[in-house]
Amino acid sequence: MNSKLENLVWRRAQRICEYCRMPAEYDELPFQIDHVLARKHGGQTVARNLALACFSCNSHKGPNIAGRDSKTGRIVRLFNPRRDSWAEHFHWEGAWLAGLTAIGRATIAVLEINLSHRATLRQALIEEGFFHPAITPKSVSVKRRQPK
Repeated sequence: MNSKLENLVWRRAQRICEYCRMPAEYDELPFQIDHVLARKHGGQTVARNLALACFSCNSHKGPNIAGRDSKTGRIVRLFNPRRDSWAEHFHWEGAWLAGLTAIGRATIAVLEINLSHRATLRQALIEEGFFHPAITPKSVSVKRRQPK
């Protein structure tokens, strides 16, 4: 992947995971560029198929393109940051991400977004004023966390 495409992905996402909304500045592991449709499924390395993802979301997603909706038990496609509206599929309940749709619920389950250590980190960042779940990436202003 060339640096121009890499920079586009980072700028477009405003340095925020396009799945769980964690800002890159507060994650201990480096963010990755995710192929929304994995290469093994024919996904191309082009802007319309790339998303910025934290290590945790990307590693849990892997090449998955679908998951099971916890409410209906049906298999549904995962959230696609390039064609879906995040706010249509997800909403925050404090540090807990809730799915509004089958796609949202399946994505949360497959990416294991609400694992206890992930929710605990988000809660700590909320309490410190560094993570603002209600703010969407288009309007986010990231406050810098001072080292302890």
